Amino acid sequence: MMVGRTRLELPVDILAAAIIAFVVIETLNIGMLYLRPGSRLGNGIGVFNAYREADADPETGELVRYLVNWVAGTKLIVMALLVVILVTGSHATKAYAVVALILSILSFFWRMFPAIARLDKDHQITPRGYSRTLGIMIACFVGGFMAALVVSVAVGPGT
Repeated sequence: MMVGRTRLELPVDILAAAIIAFVVIETLNIGMLYLRPGSRLGNGIGVFNAYREADADPETGELVRYLVNWVAGTKLIVMALLVVILVTGSHATKAYAVVALILSILSFFWRMFPAIARLDKDHQITPRGYSRTLGIMIACFVGGFMAALVVSVAVGPGT
């Protein structure tokens, strides 16, 4: 028993809350990719000007639709695994999952961000500046997960 000091306890498991928020946002994105892939909302691929051109060509359009569905399916697998971790995982498993999410999301800045920034600079993205907005959004995911991990380590798992 600690006398004179009390330990701060969180009313929720901060790691679980961060994972749940990510699953909800990504599930909405998956729905957009499956149901309205040409949208410019929710990371739909309609932001790429070439999408409309590809859709007009039957062969290229089929390839693009296949790849969009492949991305959505891959995201769906990851979200399902995160739900399993939420339901059955220990605090340590959730912490390692958050570390894995941070590292894998950071990979966006290695290959994808330079490509979309180049497309944006070459006026192949609508609206202009979308690459910057996307970069900020991805950085916020990473920052949110890092903050949850730091709080979890400093305070403990919560109730």
